[in-house]
Amino acid sequence: MKNNNPRVILTLFSIIIGIFIATQIKMKLETYAPVTLKSLQATKAEIISINNEISELNKLIKMKEEELELLENIAKGDDNIIDILLEQIKYNKIHSGRTDLKGPGVVITMYDNPEETVVGFDINDDVIHDVDILNIINDLRIAGAEAISINGERVLATSEIKCGGPTIRINGRSSATPFVIKAIGDPKLLYAAVNAPGTYGDILKNVYQIGFEPEIQDSITIPGFTRAFNFKYAKKLGEGD
Repeated sequence: MKNNNPRVILTLFSIIIGIFIATQIKMKLETYAPVTLKSLQATKAEIISINNEISELNKLIKMKEEELELLENIAKGDDNIIDILLEQIKYNKIHSGRTDLKGPGVVITMYDNPEETVVGFDINDDVIHDVDILNIINDLRIAGAEAISINGERVLATSEIKCGGPTIRINGRSSATPFVIKAIGDPKLLYAAVNAPGTYGDILKNVYQIGFEPEIQDSITIPGFTRAFNFKYAKKLGEGD
C-alpha cells in the first residue's frame, strides 16, 4: 500500500479549515446591524425618553411616600386632620387654576400689522388669528410656563380660544387687540421660546410684521379661574355604572 502524500493531506486540511473559518466569520457578521447616524439618534431619543419616565416615576414615588407619611402621622395623632385637609384644598386650588398666582415670567403684547401695506397674499395674513395665539401658548407651555393668562383670562386645559370676527373668544368672553399674554415661569426660557430665531413668535414679527413684543418681568400677577366647571357628559368613575 502506498503512503499518502503529507503535502496533499496538509493542503486539503488547510482548505477545510479556511472554509470553516470563512463560514463562521460570515455568520458572525450577519448578526450585527450597521450603525448609522439615524440609529444613534433614535437610541439617544429612546434613552432620554426612558430617563424622563424614570424621573416622573421617582417624583410619583416621592409624592406617595409623603402621602403615606401624612397618613401615618394622622393615625398616630401627631398632625391635625383639619390642617392637612386645608393644605390639600389649597394645593388643589393652585393646580386647578382657581388661585391668583404671582411670580417672574414674560409679558407678550400682540397686535395686528399696523402698516397699510399688506405683507402676505391676503389681508388675513396681517391680522392675529386664534391659531397664532394657540401656537404661542403651546410654546410657553413647552418651555415650562406654570400659569398663563390672556387679557386677564386664566388659560386652562379646557379654555376656549376661538376667532369671532375681529375678536377672539377666550373662556367664552370676547377680546380684541392688543392681546396681552402673561406667563409665569423661568423668564429666560419663556423669552427664548417665543423670541429666538425660527420660533413662531419670531416668524409672526419678522415675516408677517405682526406686532409681537415680549418682555421679561420680575413680578407678574395672573388671576385665577372664577367660573364653574360644567361637566355635561363626564361623570365620576362609579356613578351611573
